[in-house]
Amino acid sequence: MSLAPDARVQAAIDNWAPRLIANGVDYNDFFRVTSSSSRWEQWLDAWVATADAHHSLAAEARDAGHLASAGDAFLRAAVTYHFAKFVWVVDPARNRSATEAAVGSLYEALAILDPTARRLEAPLDGGLVVANLRRPPPAAEPAALVILIPGLDSTKEEFTLWESVFLRRGMATLSLDGPGQGETGFAMNIRPDYEVAVSAVLDAASGIEGLDLSRVGAAGVSLGGYYVVRAAAFEPRLKAVAGVSGPFDMSARWDSMASLTRETFVHHSGAADEAQALELAAQMSLGGVAESVRQPCLVVTGRLDRVIPWDETKRIADEVGGSEWVLYEDGTHVCNNIPFKYRPLVADWMQDRLEAANR
Repeated sequence: MSLAPDARVQAAIDNWAPRLIANGVDYNDFFRVTSSSSRWEQWLDAWVATADAHHSLAAEARDAGHLASAGDAFLRAAVTYHFAKFVWVVDPARNRSATEAAVGSLYEALAILDPTARRLEAPLDGGLVVANLRRPPPAAEPAALVILIPGLDSTKEEFTLWESVFLRRGMATLSLDGPGQGETGFAMNIRPDYEVAVSAVLDAASGIEGLDLSRVGAAGVSLGGYYVVRAAAFEPRLKAVAGVSGPFDMSARWDSMASLTRETFVHHSGAADEAQALELAAQMSLGGVAESVRQPCLVVTGRLDRVIPWDETKRIADEVGGSEWVLYEDGTHVCNNIPFKYRPLVADWMQDRLEAANR
């Protein structure tokens, strides 16, 4: 008989179960791991073991020449390694190891499934921000580009299924690890002025064949919903932006925020403690910023969001002039329990705005 999960395991299940499934974790894996991991200290090892099994299946299939099976299994390994450590900051060294495994597995998958995918590294303040560029099948006209921006604990390795929604509509995607995110976070902590990372990767993308950089949009999830609006205010190359479940002010609901989220923010901000982290979170506000956004802006969330309350996200829509607001009554955080609603909505909206950008 399994033990009841401790508070952190239960919080991860309650807050993010739909997210894991919507982004490619097999439901059977989710059930097995969460049923057998009653203590938070067990979470990373249990998920890494599951990811290792998928990686082994992938390598076996590749060696046998079954490349489609290998690519799919590498993708499962990548996202499973990612969720082993997404809010798990108990041991930074093991967190980093899982991050590196996720990165490596995704590149093994893309080498098979999308060999045209390209890694971009852009210099920023003596370090590098990293992004993955994927392009739709060649067309007569260069493709519009959508920068996909993660949140506090998401990374570019989580975005494969979301990328496909834009790619099928003829848009290229650039999934970004900015400061404090994924492998970029090894050298750079969270910073409020995320536009510097967006500007850096746009500079790096300049001149790449098949891209129309006069039609660039950006879409962000969770804390990325803050980042994307902040970027729009300062980066005129962005022609349209969409944010899903973003905070207007990262510090506004700090005390009621899930403890795992606060711990993760402390870790990725490089703060010494929660008090210092809260000071940084208070700098991550769209007050005095949102009203300067002139681009078309879509703001989406769910009324059942337990991580960023829906009315905190609505503050963004209220402050950005002419923004479009969508509230799903049945949506949880990032509406990951209804991805079939929000993902087509965002992609179709972005396609329409970018097609109109040069008219």
